[in-house]
Amino acid sequence: MITVKHLSKNFGNLVVLNNVSIEIKQGEVISVIGPSGTGKSTFLRCINLLERPTGGSIHIDGVDILDPRTDVPKIRQKMNMVFQSFNLFAHLSVMDNLTIAPVKLLGKSTKEAEDKAMHILAMVGLAEKADNYPDELSGGQKQRVAIARCLAMDPEIILFDEPTSSLDPTMVSEVLSVIRRLAKEGITMVIVTHEMDFARDVSNRVVYMDEGIIYEEGTPEQIFDNPQKEKTRAFINRIRSIRYHIASPNYDLYTITAEIAVFCEKQLLPLKTRQNLLLIIEELLKFYKPLLLTAFLDMTIAYSEKKESVELVLECAGEAVNPLENKQLPDESVLSLIHSMTQAIDYQRVDNKNRLTLFLH
Repeated sequence: MITVKHLSKNFGNLVVLNNVSIEIKQGEVISVIGPSGTGKSTFLRCINLLERPTGGSIHIDGVDILDPRTDVPKIRQKMNMVFQSFNLFAHLSVMDNLTIAPVKLLGKSTKEAEDKAMHILAMVGLAEKADNYPDELSGGQKQRVAIARCLAMDPEIILFDEPTSSLDPTMVSEVLSVIRRLAKEGITMVIVTHEMDFARDVSNRVVYMDEGIIYEEGTPEQIFDNPQKEKTRAFINRIRSIRYHIASPNYDLYTITAEIAVFCEKQLLPLKTRQNLLLIIEELLKFYKPLLLTAFLDMTIAYSEKKESVELVLECAGEAVNPLENKQLPDESVLSLIHSMTQAIDYQRVDNKNRLTLFLH
């Protein structure tokens, strides 16, 4: 139904979308997630031609919508968009907001449009608000009216641009409930959202965007339970991290531990966890010190807000050997101490490096 190939969008020298390609089938519900400022909303606006792409192609039901000969208003009749800012006509009642386009664009009679509008308003729980004006509604009610206005045009596709981002938390669930109902009715939907639980629940496929590209995509289970790429994992698990590149055995331990202590405080880690982490790092660096004569060490501390877990990852080039099993390194008693402060320790050989991962209690 929607085929996007090599889509790009620049604003001057700023590249917002870079070589984005995706195919969306009829009836699919696609959630687009990712950090702010990564091109998600621009992607939707390009599909709807609210922004003109810099390059690439977009086909809707086989029609090239970038072809100058294409009747874009006709395409928009089958593809509507719900914005985060509602975009209702403030001077019109709820009923008039829903009927103006079907009457003027679809040629429906006023009675036919009003009958349809009342049916849709009942579906979204707002039949009693038909004669009210937008400024008499709550944010959640306004967004439900905006969705109802889309449905009044009998769209085949609905694009949602962060439909709950401007709502109070108490109003979010009422809007998401309406979208869940639409998903069950087989309407093709593309939803830009920060509501991760909702995206998992409602989507056939989840697209993670970062730096203007589709960085990873898959089923909700794949993206939320087993993301394959580092940035996706960091986003899904709300991971905060601090990294060090140690290239000499003459490293500054005091600066490293001071910065790590500040990082731990910012993440509100328990005092015991902070103390254990700093002790483990201090002792492990002693293990690695002889290796730093010929190789460098990359050390990462990652805190997952979602899992409330801390990982310490150390990567060092050199021959394939688990540093904690290197008999030439001191001190056996320290190994027992490290094991007592960790849930698990994993060693892997990755890209000709020895990767040691410690999962703290």
